[in-house]
Amino acid sequence: MSPDGDLLAILTAGQLDESYAKTAHGVLRYGPREVVCVVDATHAGRRAVDVVPFCDHPAPVVADLASAQALGATTVLLGVAPVGGKLTPAWHALLLQALEQGLSVEAGLHTDLRTYPELAAAAGRSGAEIRDLRASPPDLDVPSAEPVDARVVHTVGSDCAIGKMSVVLELDRAARARQLRSVFVATGQTGIAISGWGTAVDHVVSDYVAGAADRLVRQGADRGDLLWLEGQGSIYHPAYSGVTLGLLHGSSADALVLCHRAGRTRIADYPRTPLPPLPDVVRDYEAAAGWVKRARIAAIALNTAGLDDAAARAAITEAQEQTGRVTDDVVRFGADRVLDAVLTGLG
Repeated sequence: MSPDGDLLAILTAGQLDESYAKTAHGVLRYGPREVVCVVDATHAGRRAVDVVPFCDHPAPVVADLASAQALGATTVLLGVAPVGGKLTPAWHALLLQALEQGLSVEAGLHTDLRTYPELAAAAGRSGAEIRDLRASPPDLDVPSAEPVDARVVHTVGSDCAIGKMSVVLELDRAARARQLRSVFVATGQTGIAISGWGTAVDHVVSDYVAGAADRLVRQGADRGDLLWLEGQGSIYHPAYSGVTLGLLHGSSADALVLCHRAGRTRIADYPRTPLPPLPDVVRDYEAAAGWVKRARIAAIALNTAGLDDAAARAAITEAQEQTGRVTDDVVRFGADRVLDAVLTGLG
């Protein structure tokens, strides 16, 4: 998706410590490319890991694009995923400035930046590139009926932005540490920015979301035999449930890992939409998967952010007792218990 020699400056512009900067957080923690800095005037002078410990990266935070270029940056990655994936006027101005300075721009918006005349013209003048992480393959279709020669594990969630991508990346990392032929399969722009391949399924025509999932697991099977398919949305989400079901059915997963934010009882973006009790979430996902192919929730990955260690462990114990499923926070306490449960479930 992008040249291996890229030196990244991740642009968050005041939002590094917000959940909308999930692309920045994911690339900083998991990405293989070199990140020379984060551009965020609000937090300038600090390190990314000091602003957001989850990032686990010592990249300096600088105030502006000139400072990023002075550190050797060659590409600016838009690190914020705004609601609806639309380009704001403020982002337009910053990305235009980057292109005019000769910095390539990488973004995962729903609108291809190359369709903006000022941005395209600036790239043409400076020789910089515009890379669209959400570009969809032009020849997608409905799923094939042929089986996939790999075991597919899919993360599903009670809500958005609770760690479905982080969970599969942690599980993939732990599986590879055990010398398993494990592959992370990206279904969103942040995952693509990390892995360099995949399809942002929320940008796919609805008839082909299941086909896109099917194609992704087939591409993954060419790379390994234990596939961790990144989940999107939630079956309870008023806006994104269609994407969730398309992935669930198109992937024909062999096992599921349910992601949940400890203490959450309502959809964050739609507070009038309540979430069922956690045992009912388990039941509903297994039922929904079973409309096409039966798949059991092998474990629960609980996001305990905001809790101290004692409260986190209590929440994990409670969820495990409520559901009868192995439960842990794979980021906070390690992925081994959940990985063991998944591998046992796969047989």
